[in-house]
Amino acid sequence: MTRPVFRFAPSPNGHLHLGHALSALLNRDLAREAGGRFLVRIEDIDPGRSKSGFEAQILDDLAWLGIDWEKPVWHQSEHIHEHRKALDALNRRGLVYPCFCTRGEIRAAAAGGPTDPDGAPLYPGTCRHLSAAERARRIVRNEPYVLRLDMARALSLLDRPLTWTEVDEDGRTREVTADPAAWGDVVLARRDVPTSYHLAVTVDDAAQGVTHVVRGRDLYHATSIHRLLQELLGLPAPVYRHHRLILDKTGRKLSKSEGAESLRTLRGAGATPADIRRLLDLSAPRRQARRARASL
Repeated sequence: MTRPVFRFAPSPNGHLHLGHALSALLNRDLAREAGGRFLVRIEDIDPGRSKSGFEAQILDDLAWLGIDWEKPVWHQSEHIHEHRKALDALNRRGLVYPCFCTRGEIRAAAAGGPTDPDGAPLYPGTCRHLSAAERARRIVRNEPYVLRLDMARALSLLDRPLTWTEVDEDGRTREVTADPAAWGDVVLARRDVPTSYHLAVTVDDAAQGVTHVVRGRDLYHATSIHRLLQELLGLPAPVYRHHRLILDKTGRKLSKSEGAESLRTLRGAGATPADIRRLLDLSAPRRQARRARASL
């Protein structure tokens, strides 16, 4: 049998916080319990936000937690050509189109309409029906644009219901029916960034041989998009587990952008790796081992 492969994939746009620590420790613990491999992937596809200094601090925090990983570290920015090849494959099938709408225009056009699972206005398809000549003219005029997936056309190519295998917190597995249509015509790339999170993570998981994707519940619904892309690109489907989130005092998910207390701050205040495990309820090895065995 192929050894299970787990991964932790932070973006180098800020310091790690307790939510990251939970995901990293859980992935490493599950990989160790399963006799599998544990990888670290730096998701640095956004050059405007990714900083090498943050990457060094991320790796230092992981080492401080007692986490080891396979070397070398995978950098998404070094595999843009693979993301572009996947995008080209979708484009050749007529599944990608340029969209020139600004966010303000989308909000205005979609006002009062449906929203995607993240609560953003669902793109109304304004540019989907532009002629090839009009698209070419606007690109030549150097108008900003993104590349969107034609969701209806993509779904029409499926010959069976789209599902994924989900491992719940109690270790039981179930089949979840994917609903990528809930996201509308998602963005797959931008003019200045030739891939999106959805495309890059799908391609990279396959390229790295990831068999188990263990990540926060905030990405549960995004799995529908990833499963669709896997089907369209002929990529294998991992097993998924969406773990609990660490919330702040207001009940919101910890976030870098909201100034969540970082691991480096906790370290500076005298916290130990054992303290972090206790804060995350990962301090009981036997109980964690039972959970790990049940989830595989």
